[in-house]
Amino acid sequence: MLEFLRKSMLAGIGAAVLTRDKIREATRSLVEEGKITSDEAEKLAEDMVKSGEREWGDMSSKLQSSLKKISENLEVVRKKEFADLQARVELLEQRLSVLEEARGKESGAS
Repeated sequence: MLEFLRKSMLAGIGAAVLTRDKIREATRSLVEEGKITSDEAEKLAEDMVKSGEREWGDMSSKLQSSLKKISENLEVVRKKEFADLQARVELLEQRLSVLEEARGKESGAS
């Protein structure tokens, strides 16, 4: 799941860079066509990039929140919790083995 998040974030960063380039390309085209001035193009590009960044931030927060809820509902055991439980089971198995040996010796002595 963490790998999926990492890839999603990297894809988002790549998309943001690509989008910024495409926005600048589109506004440059509008300037060349004489539809807007270069100052207007810069402001438009900046506004669109900021808007995209806000949207990405909102989407990223929602995605993180959703993934957190999903992982909580999956009841996935963390590695440390698993290791702790495994150690407890091993200890209990050792204690059981000692008790069984002691019981076997008592039965053999009778």
